[in-house]
Amino acid sequence: MQSRFTSLRVFVLVLLVGVSASACGKYSIGNLRMLMSFKEGNVLYGKADFTKAAQSYEEAVKHNPDFGIVYFFLANSYDNLSTKSSGDAREELLQKAVDNYNKAITVIKDEEPSGAQIRKLSYEYLIAAYGPDKLNDFTHAEPIAKKLIEMEPSEPSNYRTMGDLYEKQGMYEEAEAYFLKSVEVRPTDALGFSVLAGYYNRQGNFEKTMEAWENRAKAEPNNPEAHHTIAHWLWEKAFKDYTITNAQKRAFIERALAAEDTALGLHADYVEALTYKNILLRMKAGMERDRKVIDALIAEADRLRNRAMELSKAQAAGGGI
Repeated sequence: MQSRFTSLRVFVLVLLVGVSASACGKYSIGNLRMLMSFKEGNVLYGKADFTKAAQSYEEAVKHNPDFGIVYFFLANSYDNLSTKSSGDAREELLQKAVDNYNKAITVIKDEEPSGAQIRKLSYEYLIAAYGPDKLNDFTHAEPIAKKLIEMEPSEPSNYRTMGDLYEKQGMYEEAEAYFLKSVEVRPTDALGFSVLAGYYNRQGNFEKTMEAWENRAKAEPNNPEAHHTIAHWLWEKAFKDYTITNAQKRAFIERALAAEDTALGLHADYVEALTYKNILLRMKAGMERDRKVIDALIAEADRLRNRAMELSKAQAAGGGI
């Protein structure tokens, strides 16, 4: 789950908070020293020197324990350090991360710079810290994820977080229910359908996978990539699944061609769609017996291939057509 929250995203947040934090709070000696330590920690965090960054954030907390956002960055520094450790040292660092994420959730005030955003991140990273690749403690992760849903019942990503937790525990019915809930609360959110498709694919349910991709295309009908994605999955099924019949293979190819036609109708110079339609036409030609039909399909495939190559060369040269 944590992969959704990249180091770049957190670093940008560090910069934003670092700029605005100086304008917050009273200008007491303690607060000024806190700000100096916090800014020093931010610089070190930006250099990925998480050991020294943690030391600076610890100093900031000592000078002003009520400035909640420092706890998040302190926790995240320990979290990052844990990835380079093992055994008891790794668990100790993760426990420090967990303690400080919890502290951030408790202490952060909404009026602090990006306070609400960082509190939500604290919840999300705390859940990840209890995940199977870290502390592996589902009993702690589950109630935190449920709390996040209670806080923002209309936020689809919270349901996806819960679905991810259940899937990793092998609780597939519960996982599916939460992935479905994520698209129910926001049916225009294309990402929800993409995540749902990924879940069904991992479950080996091709028809449900395709249903999710098709619903994603309905959610963003003017996005050619959404239609091309449908074609890609149908092509892969037709090309790689040797258990299907010729009739099924032909049906998948026709569905894929229709999807690519929709994509190209939205973006005539979409290289990926041109390339895949070329491949699909050749596959279709391989299933035909009429020489005239075969020749016509190959001729169209050649035209699309040449166009795709022409566009690719122009793009590589930094130009356009």
